[in-house]
Amino acid sequence: MIAAFRKQNPGAGLGKLCAALGVSRSWSYERPDAAAPAEADVALRDQIERIVLEFPGYGYRRVAAQLARDGWNKGNGRAVNHKRVLRVMREESLLCRLRKRFVVTTDGCHGHRCYPNLLKGAELTRPDQA
Repeated sequence: MIAAFRKQNPGAGLGKLCAALGVSRSWSYERPDAAAPAEADVALRDQIERIVLEFPGYGYRRVAAQLARDGWNKGNGRAVNHKRVLRVMREESLLCRLRKRFVVTTDGCHGHRCYPNLLKGAELTRPDQA
């Protein structure tokens, strides 16, 4: 709002513009420009989405490292750390879900003798019975 009045009256100071609008000078300093961070967030979200599609197994730490390698922190005013990347990836459901593979821990095809289970049909009613 102040920016629009400033364009209309380029010679007027901030105090006069605030007086014309009926607001204090501190109000004009506290009002952030909502368009600039929103554009940066959209650009960051798009870049994270590209990285996740290119490397589906990347988590938020690797995505943050890839953004740093791509020079994301140098071109923009806001720094991009792993916490911000994690927040964006959570909001957009971009976190990778890796399935744990089934690992076989026993080997039934060995050359050793297999012993029968002698307690297979027995009923154990008290401790130290077997």
